[in-house]
Amino acid sequence: MSIAQAKRFTLDEYHRLTELGFFHEDDHIELINGEIIQMVSKGRPHETCLRRLWKELPKLVGDRATLQSQAPVTLPPNSEPEPDFAILQNRSDDYLSAHPAPTDVLLVVEVSDSSLDYDQVVKIPLYAKAGISHYWIFNLFDNHLECYSEPYQDSLGKSGYANKRIILPDQIISLPGLPDLSVDLSKIFPPKLNY
Repeated sequence: MSIAQAKRFTLDEYHRLTELGFFHEDDHIELINGEIIQMVSKGRPHETCLRRLWKELPKLVGDRATLQSQAPVTLPPNSEPEPDFAILQNRSDDYLSAHPAPTDVLLVVEVSDSSLDYDQVVKIPLYAKAGISHYWIFNLFDNHLECYSEPYQDSLGKSGYANKRIILPDQIISLPGLPDLSVDLSKIFPPKLNY
């Protein structure tokens, strides 16, 4: 008796499918552990939080780092998530030659409402295993910021972060890699409505 198995894609295969036009430009997908994942639709609080990040982060970061939103970060061997935000080290070609790799990333940010479980259960080990040193989740469900740091991999191959901090929406936090820059979270979190 044979058991059907889903096809897992490598980064090269995924990029080739993209080049061939297999995906539409407005498809909201990402490659996670070899699987092509359809992204969930975003609610109004999620979009409001993203807009507020777009207002604040460029003013703070200026030309000291590179910002990208909902764009690929390559995590070999078979993942290419598109986090809501990433703060990257500057590179002279602005990443024209290749998508950012883990060593380029100062901070990865996900804004989570309906995707909270996915961002915690799937993305934490994914980013930690790749060596992403700082991962933030704007948890709109519980109305706080989850800051993960110190990635580890145990003897069984399980990856995660040794440090998790909860920051409340009225507090201020320094940006990883740019410690003299601080984000006032009251300017980022949307007002708590009945969502």
